[in-house]
Amino acid sequence: MKGTTQKTTRTIGAGIKSFEDLEVYKKLCELHLEISEVSLSFPKFELYELGSQIRRSSNSIAANVAEGWNNKHINVYLEGINRAQAELQETKHHLHVAYRKKYLSEEKYRAYFERYGECGKMLRGLEQSLQRWKSKT
Repeated sequence: MKGTTQKTTRTIGAGIKSFEDLEVYKKLCELHLEISEVSLSFPKFELYELGSQIRRSSNSIAANVAEGWNNKHINVYLEGINRAQAELQETKHHLHVAYRKKYLSEEKYRAYFERYGECGKMLRGLEQSLQRWKSKT
């Protein structure tokens, strides 16, 4: 495919030299740290069940953004963004289950759900930006 061997670092814009500069990555890391902390307050029997699942899925979102960052193939980075979106949906599911089991207050649940929704929109914007760049090359 035309343009698929270009470095993705050229797609993002001035001032973005690393995945760590992406606002979505920063927000996802912050959310993961918060989710990790709150999941440790789940009942002991859930620490290695729901707690572990939510910690792993929340971490995987940002990790997938980072993983594909400097890949030579834009399609691989787009695939990573797609995996990040899937992990985000999984994390939202785990949040829902934690709320239904009364491990999270409604206020916390809604706040996390909204913040993850915002990150999902940011990931879609990043994906669209990469798609536009890909179609120009």
